Amino acid sequence: MGDPSCVGEARRHVAALCRELGFGEVACGQAAILVNELGTNLCKHAQQGQLWIASRQADGPEIEILSVDNGPGIRDLSLAMRDGFSTAGSPGTGLGAVQRLATDFDIHSEVGKGTVILARLRASPRPKQAFQWGVVALPAPGETVCGDSWGVAFDGQRAAILVADGLGHGVHAAQASQAAADQFVKKPFAELRSALDEAHVILRMTRGAAVTRALIDAESDTLLSVGAGNVAVRVVSGTFNRSMLAQYGTVGVQMRRVEETRMAWPPHALVVCHSDGLQSRWPPAAVEPLIGHDPTLAAAVLVRDFGRGRDDVTVLVVRRSD
Repeated sequence: MGDPSCVGEARRHVAALCRELGFGEVACGQAAILVNELGTNLCKHAQQGQLWIASRQADGPEIEILSVDNGPGIRDLSLAMRDGFSTAGSPGTGLGAVQRLATDFDIHSEVGKGTVILARLRASPRPKQAFQWGVVALPAPGETVCGDSWGVAFDGQRAAILVADGLGHGVHAAQASQAAADQFVKKPFAELRSALDEAHVILRMTRGAAVTRALIDAESDTLLSVGAGNVAVRVVSGTFNRSMLAQYGTVGVQMRRVEETRMAWPPHALVVCHSDGLQSRWPPAAVEPLIGHDPTLAAAVLVRDFGRGRDDVTVLVVRRSD
């Protein structure tokens, strides 16, 4: 968001996404206002500001807009949310208007580090369930498609997650990771070892992918995972930090005997599953202030601060609902 022309380009992109989702005229107008307010704020106030925009259809059509910057941060969030507050001589209705228009809204800011704002627009809020989740998936620089794929599924007190990273970048990488996602959609709660063995057969027709699948049980407070390749799972809370690294190999190319890993899932802990477009040694303190927020904010902060910047990157975050 280097200049106002970028805001117009983002607004036109969102308009096209709204049409694809079948949004009505009112919702299309609301999405345009969200992009305009967030993009204009980035142009006026932010350093290295970006808008990350996604559209989804899974449990109802939604547009998700993330405003991400590297500073200067907001000193008083409660004051900044009030209508009439401005540091740039404008009417000061931006963040307040965004909060009122968005179906889901959340914000996190640190002085000197930057601000992340989530505005999600839906016909109705996401269905009530035992888990909240959020994801950020971005293509490698210069690519138009992300070579990673991801999936989430819920069944009462159980959640299933997948992150797949196709070898390389671009369309062929995306085809490989999407084949793993397609298999996950058919049987998300399948026994993990047999599911990864099956994926290994399916992906032989592709260039292959790093794949991790996990099952999360909120009743037994446990997480089971399997994987091959550089897709990591990490459980983080204020007092707990444990990583589960997948075994060596590439699903669809060469894979060792699948081993299942089990760990505890403490209350309030985040489950973070990410491709190797994110540095593996990110500090748990980076997401601890975000444990009570929409998980999408944690995913965005990790990508902003610890993304490698030269590869596809996907970060999927799951936590218990409040």
